Amino acid sequence: METYQLLLQAYGEDAMGRTQVFDWFRLFKEGRTSVESDSRSERPSTSSKEEMIARVRTIFRSNRRLTVREIADDCGISVGSCDSILTDYLYMKRVCAKFVPRLLKNDQRGQSQTIARDLLERSCEEVQFLRTL
Repeated sequence: METYQLLLQAYGEDAMGRTQVFDWFRLFKEGRTSVESDSRSERPSTSSKEEMIARVRTIFRSNRRLTVREIADDCGISVGSCDSILTDYLYMKRVCAKFVPRLLKNDQRGQSQTIARDLLERSCEEVQFLRTL
């Protein structure tokens, strides 16, 4: 308790919590000499490896109507990892719960413009066209 009071005097509101001070005090009393954290055996990340990125890419390209959850289930990774691969590595962004490329290639842009013109012309010619959509 004396150590905790000294820390409160020295650091004020920025001092460690009481329980944490007691835990650290106990560890040093038992012989600990370092203030560095103990090394942990962390599981290596397998979801961002090149093989997994390639797998997500092929699944996505085979069916662009799949949701992120479905792609993640097919690959056996978490939804967050799948989302990260799609946005950070494959440069996709979410549109209506689906992913689409951020940038269209020139031929895709031309095709999109052609389709838009055709739809505009058809809507001008047929009054009921937009209602049927």
